[in-house]
Amino acid sequence: MKETDKQIEKLRLLFLTFFKIGIFTFGGGYAMIPLIEYEIVERHQWIGSKELLDVFAIAQATPGVIAVNTATFVGYKVAGFWGALLATIGVILPSFMIISIISIFFVQFQKMEWVAYAFSGIRVGVIVLILGAVINLGKKNQYTPLTVLVLVLAFGMAAFAKINIIFLIIGGALIGIIYQVILKKGLVSDQEREDKS
Repeated sequence: MKETDKQIEKLRLLFLTFFKIGIFTFGGGYAMIPLIEYEIVERHQWIGSKELLDVFAIAQATPGVIAVNTATFVGYKVAGFWGALLATIGVILPSFMIISIISIFFVQFQKMEWVAYAFSGIRVGVIVLILGAVINLGKKNQYTPLTVLVLVLAFGMAAFAKINIIFLIIGGALIGIIYQVILKKGLVSDQEREDKS
């Protein structure tokens, strides 16, 4: 197979994978996390599970929807600019098509009792998907006393103090940077002491 054919196949696979993620996921970006992880890490092995955690962190911290940001990043890593573009279009297209159809028939949809029942069931399913993603990603994270402390504090502030998530993300990033700077200074000081003795 020629190099061009391989690239075209890779782009086609990226588009179809993210289209499938977009079409089979209800409830927004967080509900997509289990399917994204399965497709990207386990099925296609485009990136590792630890790297995916970093991708989710970056995708959450940057402006935009987590699923779109993740698709753009993974697409770029796998196939450059065109990969990023096609993965992003792939994940957005199903929602765009569904919302366009619903908007045409919105008044009729509102009057259908079975639609309300369906959305009630979907809401419960979305909660389960998000909880499953939290547990699954939590198992793969590397825990230190600092990360546990930040996790507990961030959860407490988000759940009970109603602090804006943006401030929690910025605070977590700052704590991580400060911790790493202090840790590196400590390691350098230990190394200097060893060199002198």
